[in-house]
Amino acid sequence: MIGKIIKGKSFKGCISYVMGKEEAKLLDGEGVLLTDTKSIINSFYLQSRMNPKLTRCVGHIPLSYSPHDKERMADEFMIKLAKEYMKAMKIENTQYIVVRHEDRNHPHCHIIFNRIDNNGKTISEKNDYARNERVTKSIKEKYGLYFGKGKEQVNINRLQEPDKTKYEIHSVINNSLKRSRSWKQFRDYLNHNGIEIKFKFKGNSHQVQGISFMKGDYSFKGSDIDRSFSFGKLHKQLATTVSQMQTQSIQQEAQNYRSQPSVVENIPDSLGTISHTPLPDLKQEEILLSKKRKKKFKRRSL
Repeated sequence: MIGKIIKGKSFKGCISYVMGKEEAKLLDGEGVLLTDTKSIINSFYLQSRMNPKLTRCVGHIPLSYSPHDKERMADEFMIKLAKEYMKAMKIENTQYIVVRHEDRNHPHCHIIFNRIDNNGKTISEKNDYARNERVTKSIKEKYGLYFGKGKEQVNINRLQEPDKTKYEIHSVINNSLKRSRSWKQFRDYLNHNGIEIKFKFKGNSHQVQGISFMKGDYSFKGSDIDRSFSFGKLHKQLATTVSQMQTQSIQQEAQNYRSQPSVVENIPDSLGTISHTPLPDLKQEEILLSKKRKKKFKRRSL
């Protein structure tokens, strides 16, 4: 289950697109005349006049589900999920319609709602991208919906801004984490791909509190891109990568020198330090055998 948040200015353009698709099916609606497309558009426009200062009054959220869940996606179940999603996102006391489309391999529907509620107040968009991720994950867990392999499976070319840029940044960060041994390497790799890093500091100190990523006209907090991309979690991931690289280097050196265990005392690791610890991949039998040989040598000397 993936929710994509879109905000716009034209009810006519949005509703005409959603209702005009081949095999489009109006599943549910509230607060609007459902006679035809024109009556739906007029209903939304009428309520939007209660707050003419809000230019982006159109709320549009496609909810997409995995092809693995296709057999479960009866109309009633899709309506249930859409309503639960809207309630969790605090999209309440306002006009909406839910329209199902069949033009893709994966089942999906479109929620169109008025960001000006029935009392003329604006439905908050604060942290809606982060809330969207939390809500969709919660619903997937509750109903046992299919969990994909992550954001890497999203078709970025089909996304609209700012989601497209956010997913591009996500991909670059993931690739950078796999090859970076320091914050400098991490930042250089991102800069090479057109992404800037901005740190948030505590007061006038040098203590880092947060991190943001900027590309083009868009800027996102690390945690809004992915929960694992907060400054603290990124710092731990970079440290883990360095530790893994160090361990792999030691193990490789140990493997190379295994045939000459008596010569191997200090092995330089990939970070330029010296490892004085026992080689992690020497078998216990080999260690015991080495001790026995030393005892025999001492006895002969006596």
